[in-house]
Amino acid sequence: MTFAAGPGLGPDAATAQAPPPPATPGSPAPEPVTRELQQALAAATQRFQAMDTAGVLANVSDRYRNGPFTKTSVREHLLTMFALYDIVRARVRVDEVRMVDGRAWVYSTGEIIGRLRGIGAWTTVLSWAREPEVAQREGVAWRLIGPGA
Repeated sequence: MTFAAGPGLGPDAATAQAPPPPATPGSPAPEPVTRELQQALAAATQRFQAMDTAGVLANVSDRYRNGPFTKTSVREHLLTMFALYDIVRARVRVDEVRMVDGRAWVYSTGEIIGRLRGIGAWTTVLSWAREPEVAQREGVAWRLIGPGA
């Protein structure tokens, strides 16, 4: 189905009327930091796909807060997901990493899919586009603290 743009409603007019995107906070992360975070994400993804709750949570700070979610509620969600699905897969791409007050704001796009136990049907569990998550160093490791921490 195609819609024709009326006078003043073509792509140029829509672009001109659209508000500018919000400024991204901080400054670009140094390449070594971005690389470390990508490696940590790859390791956490492997633990997730192995359905290793403790392994996933090792990447989450005890101080984690993202809206109503805490480390405890993340644990409960993982346990529920691992009970519902016999296989889970995650595909996550780091879009950008920005440094704000020593913390890494990691913007990512991704999708989690799972195969329902006993049924065998694959379903999308979660998908997101350019969502921020905040990490900081705790000892030698980067751990998620959430934007609300």
